[in-house]
Amino acid sequence: MREIISTPDAPQAIGTYSQAVKVGDTVYLSGQIALIPETMEMREGDISERIHQVFKNLTAVCEAAGGSLQDIVKLNIFLTDMSHFATVNEIMAQYFVTPYPARAAVAVKQLPKDTDVEMDGVMALSAY
Repeated sequence: MREIISTPDAPQAIGTYSQAVKVGDTVYLSGQIALIPETMEMREGDISERIHQVFKNLTAVCEAAGGSLQDIVKLNIFLTDMSHFATVNEIMAQYFVTPYPARAAVAVKQLPKDTDVEMDGVMALSAY
C-alpha cells in the first residue's frame, strides 16, 4: 500500500507528482529545487543559498514522512554546472553524518524554473 506524503513546509508540487510516496518503510522523495514554500519563489543569492534551501525542503518532506535526512539511503544531485560540486560537498557535510548515503551527482543542461541545483532521493525508515 502506498501513502502520499505532503507538507506545507516544502514547496507544493508544480507538476503531476507528489512531494514523496511511502511504500512500506521506503520513501521515494521527489526532486526539490530552491523554492521557498511560503512564496513559491526561487531562493535568491549564490548557489550556496539555493543548496541550503534544497536541503531545507528535503528535510521538511523527510520529517513529514516520519524520518529525517539521516534516513536517506540514496541521494541524487543534479547540477547545471559541475564547478559547484565542491560547494555541494561542503554544504552536504553540514546536513549529514556518517554513514553517508549513496549518492550520484550529475550535470544536466537545464532544471525546472531555470535553477542550478535539484535533489531527490530514497529514504529507508528502518535502515538504522
